[in-house]
Amino acid sequence: MPCPFLGSFNQAFVRNYGSSLMKQYGNYCPMISRTFRTLGQDETKCPFIQQNSIISEAPKEMSEDIVEPVKPYKYEKFFNDQISAKKKDYSYRIFRKVSRLAADGVYPQALEGQENRRVTVWCANDYLGASRHPIVQDAAIAAIKSYGTGAGGTRNIAGNSQMTEKLEGEIAKLHNKPAALIFSSCFVANDATLSTLAKILPDCIVYSDAGNHASMIQGIRNSRAPKHIFRHNDPNHLRELLSKSPAGVPKLVVFETVHSMSGAICPLEEMCNIAHEYGALTFVDEVHAVGLYGKSGAGIGEERGVQHLIDIVSGTLGKAYGNVGGYIAGSTLLIDTVRSLAPGFIFTTALPPPVLAGSLAAIRLLASEEGRSLRSKHQAIVRYFKLSLLVAGLPQLPSVSHIVPVPIKGADKVALVAESLMKRGHYVQAINYPTVARGEERLRFAPGPYHTPEMVDSLVTALIESFHENNISFDQFMVNGACRECSMEYKADIMQDELLKFPMQVA
Repeated sequence: MPCPFLGSFNQAFVRNYGSSLMKQYGNYCPMISRTFRTLGQDETKCPFIQQNSIISEAPKEMSEDIVEPVKPYKYEKFFNDQISAKKKDYSYRIFRKVSRLAADGVYPQALEGQENRRVTVWCANDYLGASRHPIVQDAAIAAIKSYGTGAGGTRNIAGNSQMTEKLEGEIAKLHNKPAALIFSSCFVANDATLSTLAKILPDCIVYSDAGNHASMIQGIRNSRAPKHIFRHNDPNHLRELLSKSPAGVPKLVVFETVHSMSGAICPLEEMCNIAHEYGALTFVDEVHAVGLYGKSGAGIGEERGVQHLIDIVSGTLGKAYGNVGGYIAGSTLLIDTVRSLAPGFIFTTALPPPVLAGSLAAIRLLASEEGRSLRSKHQAIVRYFKLSLLVAGLPQLPSVSHIVPVPIKGADKVALVAESLMKRGHYVQAINYPTVARGEERLRFAPGPYHTPEMVDSLVTALIESFHENNISFDQFMVNGACRECSMEYKADIMQDELLKFPMQVA
């Protein structure tokens, strides 16, 4: 049935003035006002719209002021979904409230939770307790009194002090290199150096160890250079990949000496020689080795007498040296290139005076005879802990370094055991994805020179109880302090000075 209103006009008038009529009077027609919102759908019944294309196509004047509401993106729902997924697969990280104590007689204990309950810390990377050593503390305090707590800006603006250059000189001397450069962290050092060098070297190809730390992986990704991944600590696979590379093209071979989560130590000399055979530069991360290996604490390179084979070494001030920050050391021109071109260095506030002074004091301390004594005690207690795990029948991954991983498959299981240990006064953090692959979850222990055999004994007992409490089976051959087969009592009556006669050797 035709519209009675529009039907009163002739067709020529409707063709000429239809849009104006609809704009002025359309909202009075219930059929038209409803169908305009569903235009183009099958339910459009108005015979006027069906017969007049000028109206059915909705002229611009009629539609320009019609704004369909767009629902805003639900950001909080998205974030909630991300966190829920992490919690569901047990990879959500809960930061324990643990305040480490520094005073004599209480270190390596900490205050945990709201109740400030005393627990023993087994997972800190302050491996030798340098952060609480009086020499390091006094140096940091003196720097605060003389220079304040902050750097005042980037190195270019206000943060390049004599102490900064003195620390870089000490690091270069430690690693037997012409120059060094310090960063706000070793993550930044690795990321900034690798992304800059692999980006500016023409047609550079990167060869990266499969077990590399996230900081190196991030730097390689940021460079957008082509890369090849070789199997962890596998020089034969590295050679196979390098043999297929074009001659004369810049290459970087990137790997760690001590692996942070497995405790494995790479075949350093062999890997460096293979890299150089094919014209590559070596970038070697000694983060978990500096301060701990070698006569001066320079790392595995010094321990094995092959520092000269490392073209670029990266290290940290935040683990064995007990402070914060990272660094690289290498040739003068290479270091100057990174200094001049790496955004991660250029646009970052410099390290503050107490960190510079504390780090300088820590490097000198661990290069001294006292540092060598700390390393010996450290290696001795690590050996005692590994032996105690072995005697108890508890699992441990093979490790020739100071890092002792105890595998517990399943993110839920490893978290439960960590919680059980905490209840018994022992703090160790559960390690799961993405730090390690799913199915390779573990507890990562790092006993230090201030842990005693009695502390280790207490920890091993707590581990046995925690495994039983959470229904985790293991090959327990000690029951109530005696062998399950012959009932012979076992007592690890080995004192610290006796352990020092058998220091841990690097493979």
